Order: sequence, then C-alpha cells, then structure tokens
Amino acid sequence: MFLDRWKRSRQAGGVTGPSPAAAATSGPPEAPRARRSNGLEQFFAHIRGETGLNLLDLSGVSQANVGFITELGHRLYSEDLVATLDLAFSGGDFYERQLDPEAQQRFLDENFNFPEQSFDGVLLWDVLEFLAPPLLDRVMERLTAVVKPGAYLFALFHAETQGGAVAVSQYRIGDAGTLLLTDRGFREPAQLFSNRAVEKLFQEFESVKFFLSRDSLREVIVRR
Repeated sequence: MFLDRWKRSRQAGGVTGPSPAAAATSGPPEAPRARRSNGLEQFFAHIRGETGLNLLDLSGVSQANVGFITELGHRLYSEDLVATLDLAFSGGDFYERQLDPEAQQRFLDENFNFPEQSFDGVLLWDVLEFLAPPLLDRVMERLTAVVKPGAYLFALFHAETQGGAVAVSQYRIGDAGTLLLTDRGFREPAQLFSNRAVEKLFQEFESVKFFLSRDSLREVIVRR
C-alpha cells in the first residue's frame, strides 16, 4: 500500500526522466560553507572516551573525515552511497529502476556486505531521501542488522515543506560541532519525510531525537 501511494505521489508531482540529479552550478568550485551542527556534536559526545570503534560514513572517502575520526582513535569505513546509487540504477528512470528486485540485491551486496553488528556508529547524512520504497525498506533492514545494539546514527532530512529538487551538499567534518558543506547542485528526492515519517522509518530503533535548525536541514540522532 505504501509503495502504491509513493507511485501516485511521484506521478502527481510530474517527476519524469532518467535521473533525479540536476546540473551543478557552473564556474569554479565554491569554498566549503561552515554550519553549526548540534546533532553532530551530540553524536560525537555519545562516543567520547571510547576508542577503537568502527564507524561507517556514507558520504564517500574524504581526508577531513578520515583524519578527524582516526585522531579520535576510531576506524572509519566509507561508502559514497549517492554516487553508487547513480551507477546501480542508471539506464532508465532512476526511481523506477530502484523497484527492480535484482538491481536492489546487487546494490545491497555491493554496498552493505558487512557482517552483522559491525558498526558502533553511522553517518547517514541525507542519503535516505534518495531511496525509493521498497529499496529504502531493504536498506533499513541492512542498517539495522549491521549496527550494534546501542549504536548511534546521524542523519539529515530536508524540510518537508520544500517542493521539487533539494540542494545537495558534500558533507565534511570541520570539528565535533561543525559541518563543512560543499555545494553539489540540486537533486530530486524520492520523498521528503515529516518528523512522524522519520520516527516510523526508525521504529525498530530505541530512540529518535530531532534537533531544530534555522535552515532547511533537520538533524536526527537515532540510537539502536
């Protein structure tokens, strides 16, 4: 039933074409924009004093993130999930391709092939917005399986009141309470989540905490 409603909402919104990504702004790349992040600060506060943790970063490999995490005494595993989504589901309508069970399985095998309870924390960023059901459901099942009980996840969601494409950034860690955002243009999400929808998304987890912000991004900390 949820899948049917999602299909109708996509059709009503007039979303067509092979990819949700729009062209980035032209010209030389802009310098990263610093953004205060209470959610990120609390994520690191929860693991303060710990060493040797395994953390998963779904924004891709970056020297800033690797350096910050390893200096804390932890190990970082990186996957650029947005880029691999584009590769895995190209060759047609991006979100329609995500409905193919075989393509879903290949994507999961390539990006979430970790033993159960491998990770003590995950930096999800905003990637969940670009997953169509039922791929979203399957990714959530894998995330639930590969994180340890008590692990924390940090996620970002664009405000539900926005329509159409959303501004996409590359997320890097400046310090424990600062994000560095580099503009990557605009991208069409599969769906935008209300607070209630976020809570339902993480219904198998112990707790969900929201952080207010002055921009269009909502920060969420989830405890397994």
